[in-house]
Amino acid sequence: MIDDKNLSAGPLDELAVHVDVPDPPLDRRRHAFRDDVAADYLRGRVTAQRFVAGHAGQVIRGSVPLRRSPDLARGLETEALFGETLTVYDEADGWAWVQLSRDGYVGYLPSDAIARDVVEPSHRIQAVGTFLYPAADIKSPPIMHLSLNSVVTIAGGDDRFVQLEHGGYVIARHVSALDRPARDYVEIAERFVTTPYLWGGRTRIGIDCSGLVQTAFQAAGLAAPRDSDMQCAELGQPVEVSDTYEGALRGDLIFWRGHVGIMLDSIMMVHANAHHMMVAVEPLPEAATRIAKTGGTITAVKRLAVSGS
Repeated sequence: MIDDKNLSAGPLDELAVHVDVPDPPLDRRRHAFRDDVAADYLRGRVTAQRFVAGHAGQVIRGSVPLRRSPDLARGLETEALFGETLTVYDEADGWAWVQLSRDGYVGYLPSDAIARDVVEPSHRIQAVGTFLYPAADIKSPPIMHLSLNSVVTIAGGDDRFVQLEHGGYVIARHVSALDRPARDYVEIAERFVTTPYLWGGRTRIGIDCSGLVQTAFQAAGLAAPRDSDMQCAELGQPVEVSDTYEGALRGDLIFWRGHVGIMLDSIMMVHANAHHMMVAVEPLPEAATRIAKTGGTITAVKRLAVSGS
């Protein structure tokens, strides 16, 4: 007689447990590899003609578009801000192929926007935007605009201006020590209301939906990936919200496919969107109804342990 119980616990079950499942393909947005060159940390995981360790660099412009290909006609994927560090893996024809330290995003920046000598930052810009002046005088013509979350190294100053390590002055109240983040990422997001919508943007000159989330989180000392699909997968815990959208709390992230907003309270949401073409505040039910007309439905509501309140 065949013992069905013993048979069911035999080698067939062991085989099922040990079936190899292929790893998902690496996301090129956050893994530095091309056919001709790849980062050393991907050795054994990808195929490339050569692997390189790369060298460190630091952004020396106020903001620089990072592009998917070395072509000024291509739109930006995100922006690198003043003081941000990165790794350069390849350079050619005035372009550097880099990976940002902040969120691991990979793309192309102009080579002349990057310095090889990295200066350890001591402070961050806490104002939505400010200016770097050549002298401690607000009437002097600014050298460049600096955005929220740009990082700087302070060499001296007083209660009106701080002087940066490599020269230039910034309004003292517009900077904060790196270990003093903002308390409320929701309030940070609200500061961007009426900022124009810009795909790939992350400054008050222009910002997109996931850029708004990432920027607000970073100002509050919270790490966030760059794109909304990454944010949906990696931020917070899922929560149930009723069909009438009851149950949402301040700080909750509301996700659609390719879009994200931040709840200000149980009803109102702030989001950078292509309908208003700016950062706007509107009732969640109103936004959800409008987006549903184009086939978009809410895919997730995520809540952080730190709610932003």
